Amino acid sequence: MLQEILNDVGIAVFAASGALLGVRKDFDLWGIVTVGALTGVGGGILRDVVLGITPPTSIQNWPPIVIAAVASLVVFIFHPTFALLRRSVLIFDAVGMGVFATSGAAIAVDHGVSAFAATLVGLLTAVGGGILRDVMANEIPLLLQPADLYAVPALLGAAVVAVGGIHTPAPIWVWLVTGTIVATGLRIAGLAFGWRLPTAPRPRARRHS
Repeated sequence: MLQEILNDVGIAVFAASGALLGVRKDFDLWGIVTVGALTGVGGGILRDVVLGITPPTSIQNWPPIVIAAVASLVVFIFHPTFALLRRSVLIFDAVGMGVFATSGAAIAVDHGVSAFAATLVGLLTAVGGGILRDVMANEIPLLLQPADLYAVPALLGAAVVAVGGIHTPAPIWVWLVTGTIVATGLRIAGLAFGWRLPTAPRPRARRHS
């Protein structure tokens, strides 16, 4: 039950981030709802495609799409308020990322894949919606930009669930909670302290005599 609630919160927050990008790009109502909904459920759809779950859960059942669409409509109407609440949105986004990473890994574990595969599926679930959002908006995916830590926390949270769920006797919910705390906590710490991965050094310009 707790996982379902957190998953719905994650869908809503991810959809809101997609809708906000649509607002900044001057999309119309249909475009904003479309990019918002795809951001909210895109990671889950990619997860299900990789695991062979057909049709994907997010389009087989109505709640995920409805939650994403409603969140996008709220952003369309109240987007100036969301801009003022940017820090709060980032916190919720961190929670949603952590939940998506760990729930994706847990579902992969249930389907009998290896710990390595489950970790990658969890990562894909967490970042897939954002990649689709950026591609639709003709942006360089945030995942590839030198921004605050995002993929690394998702990868570590998913790994906690994958390794713990397969190689230890503890119930999966223990690893779900632990992995979500790890992923969300590292993401929030990265935002607070400006942690980033290093970029490749640029060659120094030669001085002409």
